[in-house]
Amino acid sequence: MPDTLEEKLGAIGCDSGNVEVQWNNIKECVLETISDLVGKVEKRARKPWITQEMISKMDERRKWKNVNNEEGRKNYRRLRNELKRATDNAKKEYLEKICNEIMEFQRREHYDLMYMKTQELGWKETRGIQNSGIEDSQGTRVVELKIWENYITELYDRPN
Repeated sequence: MPDTLEEKLGAIGCDSGNVEVQWNNIKECVLETISDLVGKVEKRARKPWITQEMISKMDERRKWKNVNNEEGRKNYRRLRNELKRATDNAKKEYLEKICNEIMEFQRREHYDLMYMKTQELGWKETRGIQNSGIEDSQGTRVVELKIWENYITELYDRPN
């Protein structure tokens, strides 16, 4: 049966006069007790194509990031390249799988499921060309080609 926090703190003792050592001992006891009682929560990926193996590789890469010697830079570079390849491939496979599902829904004329699957991808309409543009001198948004042409000529044909 795991010891309680009070028992662990009582067993530490305050013999040394160093505050840092005492603080580290107390912190270690509290964290150990918490992990015994609650358990350790695994990191969860934010993106659906990231696996636990990739997360552990990210943690290992993070350890080598600030090691300022030749071996540290070499290991960091190697892990960075491996991780980049693995995540790119996983993302590509994930997106291909989703696109195949969408095409299958379209083939079977399940447009509601097709719409829901595209919404899962998180593509927003705000990224389209209809929202791009700049404002002219009156403050209105310039979108059409002819208006762009007039705006550019007005911008660059000014006398200095």
